[in-house]
Amino acid sequence: MNPQNDRFYVALGTCKKHVPVKCLPKTHSTFSRSVMVSVAVSSLGSTELVFVEPGTKVDGTYYCNVLLTQHLLPAIKWMSGGHFIFQQDSVPHTKHKKTLLYFLERMDFIPPRLRPPNSPDLNPADYHVWIILEQRVYCTCNHDVSHLKTRLVEEWQKFDQKINDWVIKQWHPSLRSCIQQGGGHFAHRL
Repeated sequence: MNPQNDRFYVALGTCKKHVPVKCLPKTHSTFSRSVMVSVAVSSLGSTELVFVEPGTKVDGTYYCNVLLTQHLLPAIKWMSGGHFIFQQDSVPHTKHKKTLLYFLERMDFIPPRLRPPNSPDLNPADYHVWIILEQRVYCTCNHDVSHLKTRLVEEWQKFDQKINDWVIKQWHPSLRSCIQQGGGHFAHRL
């Protein structure tokens, strides 16, 4: 059967209405309301969720002056006692010259030249933490953006540090697999 782009295999002649609901793919509206949120995770703990107001253009200036300076870095420095290595995701504003200068002046970090340009993201928050959080938040219907934010905060407060620890331990095997694949897709090797 192929209802639109979701494929699943059933016995020949089976109607969709006869397939158990638990076997059907879960779908979300293509044009649903969303929120942009940022967080830092480490083996020492994690920051609170930082929500970006709708319509805000997240460029290098906003990223450095608001997200990092006002929210994430103070919490990271407090958790780590000021000793940490910052790993960034690969969105364009983190590669901008002004952003890189900001990093150079304030912290040890993994520069873009040491991150593969075309591989799946190697940031632990991106490849596991958000997936787990999303599964927990979307197990119930979110009526609007305000409710979605509330659910995110509720689930984040219940998030167990053991998950972050496990995710961080996956970084080295992920990095090795990425290198073995020449910077390409490597999820099938984990």
